[in-house]
Amino acid sequence: MSAKDYIATFSRRRKLILLTGVGVLAMSLTVAFLWPPTYKSTATILIEEQEIPSDLVRSTITSYADQRIETIKQQVMSRTTLWKVVEQFGLYQDLQKNSPAEEIVKRFIKDIEVEVISADVVDKRTQHATKATIAFTVSYQNRSPESAQKVANELTSLFLGENLKSRERQAQEATSFLQQEAENLARHISEIDEKIATFKQRAKGALPELMPLNQQLMNQAERELMDVDQQVRGLEERKTYLEGELATVKPNTPIISVTGARILDSNERLRVLRAEYAGVAANLSPDHPDVMKMKQEIDALVKETGESPDSEEVSKRLVEARTALATDLERLGPEHPDVLQARRKIVGLEQEVQVLKGTSRKVASQRPENPAYINLQAQLNSVTSSLEAFRTTRADIKRRLQGYATRLERGPEIEPEYLVLTRDRDTSGQKYQDIRSRLLEARVAEGLEVQRKGERFSLIDPPSLPEKPYKPNRFAIVLLGFLLAMGGGIGVGAVAESFDHSIRTPDQLVVLTQQFPLAIIPFMPNEEDLSQMQLKRRVIQTAGVGCFATAIVLVHIFVIPLDVLWFSTLRRFWTE
Repeated sequence: MSAKDYIATFSRRRKLILLTGVGVLAMSLTVAFLWPPTYKSTATILIEEQEIPSDLVRSTITSYADQRIETIKQQVMSRTTLWKVVEQFGLYQDLQKNSPAEEIVKRFIKDIEVEVISADVVDKRTQHATKATIAFTVSYQNRSPESAQKVANELTSLFLGENLKSRERQAQEATSFLQQEAENLARHISEIDEKIATFKQRAKGALPELMPLNQQLMNQAERELMDVDQQVRGLEERKTYLEGELATVKPNTPIISVTGARILDSNERLRVLRAEYAGVAANLSPDHPDVMKMKQEIDALVKETGESPDSEEVSKRLVEARTALATDLERLGPEHPDVLQARRKIVGLEQEVQVLKGTSRKVASQRPENPAYINLQAQLNSVTSSLEAFRTTRADIKRRLQGYATRLERGPEIEPEYLVLTRDRDTSGQKYQDIRSRLLEARVAEGLEVQRKGERFSLIDPPSLPEKPYKPNRFAIVLLGFLLAMGGGIGVGAVAESFDHSIRTPDQLVVLTQQFPLAIIPFMPNEEDLSQMQLKRRVIQTAGVGCFATAIVLVHIFVIPLDVLWFSTLRRFWTE
């Protein structure tokens, strides 16, 4: 078909096309002007990084920002929370009369919109470009702009508050979990330590870790035993030699002075003085200087030697004095001074015997006087005491050797059980140290969240009072209606033309009859046709004026008010 054919077709179907287009356009205009406006208030929340560098303090919140946003969204948009907001602001009064709470909450959720804002950033760890969530928006739409702003503000507060509570709760839960794990590990380590302590007591030094030490001590004890055996053999030989030398020396060889007189020791000197004292005391008074001097010398020797008077010795002197008295009586008579002196001496000895019989005294053995004997005896005593000490030492070393040998024999038997305990102790200790270090980091991270120093949501664009409706987009509806009107009119005309089988052109007649027409008679209108054409022109002019008026109204509503446009035009031309 040529352009002339299309024009002819449009001319034939112009009524149907115009009616269809005007109907669709009227419907779109009706929808655009009668659809009630819906206002939308939006808040923008920025996701800020923590103030303290992550290299110094590592947060226990490991989830990504979009994951946390989705989690907080589910918590905020729960039925209980949203119903409190509905009751607080009196939303959906028309629905509350006939619809259940579930339907109202679903409608509320449908009117809430949460969108994340991502940007291309460089990952600090990998140094590669990646997508990261840097902010998100919280929006609410309602037919009332004031309600939209208030509810959006409330939802923003819920998101901010829930984020703080969620981060604090997660940090506290991490700290509590690590604290509990550390306590459990500490109890487990204490139990293992008790088992190891009991095992060590039962092992009695036969631990596998002490085997080198026991072997070293055993070798040292063997060397000590060899040295002691050598010392014992030497001392036994020395003792045998000294005993042989001592047997050839007399212990009591008298000591002779230069003049040839025997030198008395203290004990002998004490005996002599006691014998002389008995005779002097019989002849002289106790206060006589000689008696007192002899008494003092006896007391000094008694203190030096520690030897007390012997009753047997005094009894012998008493017998000797009585024998001498009997001899003097026969020879001198009873009144002779010597006889009287002898009697006084006997009386004194008898008194001394009476005193000494009441006390018992050990008879002191006679001390050796030969210096050679004394020297050999001292050497022998020293060798004997050293020999006894070395024998005691040898017995102790043998006991130690036996103990070390027992430990070395028991070591392989108890080694498996001991290795299990020590391995469990080392593993638990290492894990405990790891848990403790993580616990300290978690406590620092908890302080970071409590003091609001960690990653946080910052409100950078609070919900504002919407001045223009969010929907419907009346201009888009009208434009879409205009396009649909054009398309619908043309489409309906094309469908009607396709169902019309009338012959209207010579070409159609040629195709149908296979013959060329001889002449073509044009259409000649009559008066009635002319009057209809004039009527149509008036209708078209009226429709044009209506369309122009409609266009002005649309410009006034969707583009710019006419008064503003008029003053702007005047100002521009006036300035020029």
